[in-house]
Amino acid sequence: MAVPAAAPGAGARPRLDLQFLHRFLQIQKVLFPSWSSQNALMFLTLLCVVLLEQLVIYQVGLIPSQYYRVLGNKDLDGFNSLTFLAVMLIVLNSMLKSFDQFICNLLYVSWRKNLTEHLHHLYFRGRVYYTLNVLRDDIDNPDQRISQDVERFCRQLSSMASQLIVSPFTLIYYTYQCFQSTGWLGPVSIFGYFILGTMVNKILMGPIVAKLVQQEKLEGDFRFKHMQIRVNAEPAAFYRAGHVEHMRTDRRLQRLLQTQRELMSKELWLSIGINTFDYLGSILSYVVIAIPIFSGVFGDLSPTELSTLVSKNAFVCLYLISCFTRLIDLSTTLSDVAGYTHRIGELQETLLDVSLTSQDSENLDESEWDLDKAPEWPAEPADTAFSLERVSISAPSSDKPLIKDLGLKISEGQSLLITGNTGTGKTSLLRVLGGLWASTRGSVQMLTDFGPHGVLFLPQKPFFTDGTLREQVIYPLKEIYPDSGSTDDDRITRFLELAGLVSGGKTLTSRAHLVAPICHFPATGAGTSRARLYCLDPGLESSLVTRTGGLDQQVDWNWYDVLSPGEMQRLSFTRLFYLQPKYAVLDEATSALTEEVESELYRICQQLGMTCISVGHRRSLEKFHSWVLKLYGGGRWELTRIKAE
Repeated sequence: MAVPAAAPGAGARPRLDLQFLHRFLQIQKVLFPSWSSQNALMFLTLLCVVLLEQLVIYQVGLIPSQYYRVLGNKDLDGFNSLTFLAVMLIVLNSMLKSFDQFICNLLYVSWRKNLTEHLHHLYFRGRVYYTLNVLRDDIDNPDQRISQDVERFCRQLSSMASQLIVSPFTLIYYTYQCFQSTGWLGPVSIFGYFILGTMVNKILMGPIVAKLVQQEKLEGDFRFKHMQIRVNAEPAAFYRAGHVEHMRTDRRLQRLLQTQRELMSKELWLSIGINTFDYLGSILSYVVIAIPIFSGVFGDLSPTELSTLVSKNAFVCLYLISCFTRLIDLSTTLSDVAGYTHRIGELQETLLDVSLTSQDSENLDESEWDLDKAPEWPAEPADTAFSLERVSISAPSSDKPLIKDLGLKISEGQSLLITGNTGTGKTSLLRVLGGLWASTRGSVQMLTDFGPHGVLFLPQKPFFTDGTLREQVIYPLKEIYPDSGSTDDDRITRFLELAGLVSGGKTLTSRAHLVAPICHFPATGAGTSRARLYCLDPGLESSLVTRTGGLDQQVDWNWYDVLSPGEMQRLSFTRLFYLQPKYAVLDEATSALTEEVESELYRICQQLGMTCISVGHRRSLEKFHSWVLKLYGGGRWELTRIKAE
């Protein structure tokens, strides 16, 4: 079903190039939305802390040279004062380093919050998440990119933040100090050394970035395989598929481990380069100092004065080299950040692209239904839900027509049953009605609101979110409707009873009389009536309520693991009864239930005033519908009216 689509910049090998810089800057706009944002203020605070820390480090670095002086002069008072100063500076430096790390950790949390919420905003806008996971396959593992890659990117970036922001200041200051001590030879030698190291590391880092991106993709594939087994453990067990799934999972593991070995091999050469430049840097500092000494520049100094000078100059040169070597040491971290930048940036670009592409069709998506609370009853409800004119439908991955030139109008009270063999386009038609797919030709209009008292879809596979039993029943509302406290508890319990999720072993048929005592049907417009249920008697407690420990008890299980297929469909109908749409679109919503239970559920839907658009195979469904649309495949279809019995 997924259709390959070229993402912006797709196909290019991830590298440290202008594309990386562009994606990195786009992410920074999310991390720092404005100069007055919390992240910007924390970053400025971090800058102040690390600058103060560098001033303290400089003073600590000069202490050895001062010890040479006071010890050479046998100055006891000077020694005591210097020792006290050294202890104070070391304590202050320790506190500043701790605050430095603390602020970096706060930045990590805040960055992750901003970036994840930004991606969530794009991902859950309209039906972008559906398009990305079902209709397109150019972005692998979007869930991993949002959850895992963002976390690693923010952690790695925060770990190098303080070094990056202070480096320009320390480089300028210690370059000046080095020039004062050694003349032009010192800074030129050290800068040339750094440029050479940067070029070598740039060459060594290129393959690592691409390999890291590949590794993260395989990590996602491996995790997905285990998730697939967890979700489908029971069907796999019925197939006795342990051996074959073991083999397939190990195969993905081997591909992942092979990529990790290749990545480690490439990182080995980078590590050799980094360590070599680190240790050569310590020798270079003494070479730079030795040249003016052996050339006689400091020939008039006493041994004590020369030792003091050498100690001071060594610190300045060594620290300047250390600034450069720390930047070179960040090569491994930078290569990780570059890999995550490409994966997150590619996802962000694709999300924006999908959002813009589907903007016209999504404009009304969220405005049609207040997801916080169901809308009030409309004064003049529309009597038509869908209008189709010469509509043709094909699967997104195929040009083969499923339905051609379909003309159809679905009005209130005119229920429609859609039948046909597998693969003839029954569910595809519902996807077009729901706006998930676009028709290849013709006009599809949804003339009523989506949601409670409008149109509601029960998909072929029941969906349950994480949360309490109440949240499953009222889903996708965020709050109860009406906001009536215990009254809502009674309504939910009654609807669970109507759906057959009760204790005491009563059949659904024996509870059909429960509809009358708990609901009446107020008029809402000229010549129309809509069912609105009010609970008048608490009745029996649902056995499902007992199993969950109450409507609002948080459960730690997976609903798909605990409920049988039939119970899942019954709970879906409980949701349907609670939300009470005018039009219920049911995609084989009773396939796991008996004909007797199916008939009772449809009868309750009729009593609640719902018009059903159903996909099903049983002839027993015909008595609950006014029309039958039979699909034959290849674009052929037939619409007939069902004769009333």
